Amino acid sequence: MTTVRTLDSALAGCTIIVAADRRSVDLATALERRGAVVHRAPALSIVTNADDAELIARTELVIATPPDIVIVTTGVGFRGWMDAAHEHGLDERLFAALENAHFVARGPKAHGAIQQAGFAADWVAESETSAEVGEYLLASGVGGKRVLVQHHGAGSDGLDELLADAGADVLSITVYRWGPPPNPEVVRRSALQAASGEADAVLFTSAPGAASWLAFAEQAEALERIRRRAESGRLLLASVGPITAAPLHAAELRTTIADRGRLGSLARTVIAHFGGGRAPSLPTDAGRVEVRSGGVLVGGEFIPLSRSAAALIEALAAVGGRVLSRAELGGVLPGAERNPHAVEVAVARLREALGSNELIHTVVKRGYRLAVTED
Repeated sequence: MTTVRTLDSALAGCTIIVAADRRSVDLATALERRGAVVHRAPALSIVTNADDAELIARTELVIATPPDIVIVTTGVGFRGWMDAAHEHGLDERLFAALENAHFVARGPKAHGAIQQAGFAADWVAESETSAEVGEYLLASGVGGKRVLVQHHGAGSDGLDELLADAGADVLSITVYRWGPPPNPEVVRRSALQAASGEADAVLFTSAPGAASWLAFAEQAEALERIRRRAESGRLLLASVGPITAAPLHAAELRTTIADRGRLGSLARTVIAHFGGGRAPSLPTDAGRVEVRSGGVLVGGEFIPLSRSAAALIEALAAVGGRVLSRAELGGVLPGAERNPHAVEVAVARLREALGSNELIHTVVKRGYRLAVTED
């Protein structure tokens, strides 16, 4: 008999880290509705320049000399610029200055922001890269044209120089910049959680944020353990798009990329991974077993476990049906009590939580093994 797991419990027992600042509440809410425990650990903050005199001066310059081409690199940046113009009473004049421009979007989020502001995107980069934007504009011809580039917080990606060298009159707009994380200790702790098995997934929504989180992981000496857990499939590293995934790939980390560059797609990717049978699992005498940081799924039924019990069963699952000695199991128990007696007590408590001895077998004078069967 197959147990059908409902959508609302698809993430039961999962601890998910969201390494993002902007719109992280929306993403966390979508995952919590499916049973996940979500920890927000933004590795960077967004410092808005909405009240920046330079931004307002450049907005007035755009109004005075309307551009032929507008390049939008980020949705949050373009929306922020429109909001700043509204706050300073420049929105109507700015709209009039931009309404006849040729709009180029670096990706779907930028495209959405253009539409939300009441404009139409004439071209959208499929790869979501500034390089593709540059190639398109050079092929189209920009000589003698006035080009406005709305930059993201990490800089221009070389677009200004590329277009200027091709004869364009380039004006750049920077609406926000990346700042330090609101709480560096939270970010460091999240990296240690990902490394130790206390988290099942880490989600990223920007390349600078991903790079910053990885830097914290390296400083905490957790990166190699994160790499091993990601490679085994027990830790899902998920990115909203290929640009965001670039620092993860550079660090040789196994990464899953959402089908579309939107937070809703990222949430669906996580739900499909854990709720759709994509996470690692093993056939056992008690049913198919899938380990999560907060417990274990046995035959489709979630059983909550203590941290010690979850660590034990994860270690046993990691080696399939191989026997682990008491000393080896003692090495995965949290805290200082790792002697053989402590392991025996922990295994007894694990069996009690599971409701039977069927899943964990004792191998006399050797240790314990998971009751793995032929699939």
